Amino acid sequence: MESASPVKHEYVAGRIYAMTGTSDAHNFICLNIASALRSHLKGSPCRVFMADVKAKMEQADAYYYPDVMVSCEPAPNPYYREQPSLIVEVLSSSTAKFDAGDKRRDYQSLPSLQEYVLVSQECMDVRVWRRGESGWTVAIYTDGAVVPFNSVGLEIPIEQIYEEAWV
Repeated sequence: MESASPVKHEYVAGRIYAMTGTSDAHNFICLNIASALRSHLKGSPCRVFMADVKAKMEQADAYYYPDVMVSCEPAPNPYYREQPSLIVEVLSSSTAKFDAGDKRRDYQSLPSLQEYVLVSQECMDVRVWRRGESGWTVAIYTDGAVVPFNSVGLEIPIEQIYEEAWV
């Protein structure tokens, strides 16, 4: 159904949710992050995906469309990935609570996931959840910071993440 639909949907435990459009700021932030990741990972087995490739979470019985995702797995299916190492979601007022709560927990159920990143589109605020030996920890980056994406060995200045987002 999804491949023939003009509207994207996310699937969670038997329920289907239509996806809405995004703002200019949301788009620029995603593009800035994906471009930096793509440039950095060029020539590696890792691939960067934006918005149109799903992440499958079998344990959570869910499929989501991450805003930006990095996966180094061979692709078993051209429409989703099961082993992403990095997922980025850009927050909107309608998704912020879900992205930081249930969706974060669903993503963190993936054994391959090393970092889950939430990016505000209202102000320079990037929150990175990292998997460590003792569980998940969160680091917060604001104005003037350099945001480390440890899972892929890349640091991005926060100003680059938000470049042209508020034109």
